[in-house]
Amino acid sequence: MLVVLACALPTFGNNWWPMFVLVFYILSPIPLLIAGRVSDTDALSGASSAIKETCLFLTTGVVVSAYGLPFILCRTGTIQMGAALLVMAGNTWCFITILIFFMIFNRDDDFDFQMW
Repeated sequence: MLVVLACALPTFGNNWWPMFVLVFYILSPIPLLIAGRVSDTDALSGASSAIKETCLFLTTGVVVSAYGLPFILCRTGTIQMGAALLVMAGNTWCFITILIFFMIFNRDDDFDFQMW
């Protein structure tokens, strides 16, 4: 909602360029989903998998890019600073929601959703 407000409010020039941040919202969980599917062959030894580390690195790159895009658009004069701040608030909200989703559904507990 904050990203749409940053785009649609006439105060910020009715400019829809900040909507490109939605690409980062779609791309950010993909490496984490891949890392979750990788089997833990070295789980007992404590060593980390190169694929998991690469996926975490790519996720970090996507998240940092999502925060950098509004500042670049603001610096070039494409959007105003208020719109960039609204996009930043929307980024924070969206990425915290994605983080909570992965924290809840990647737990190794005995609860099974199939028993419902």
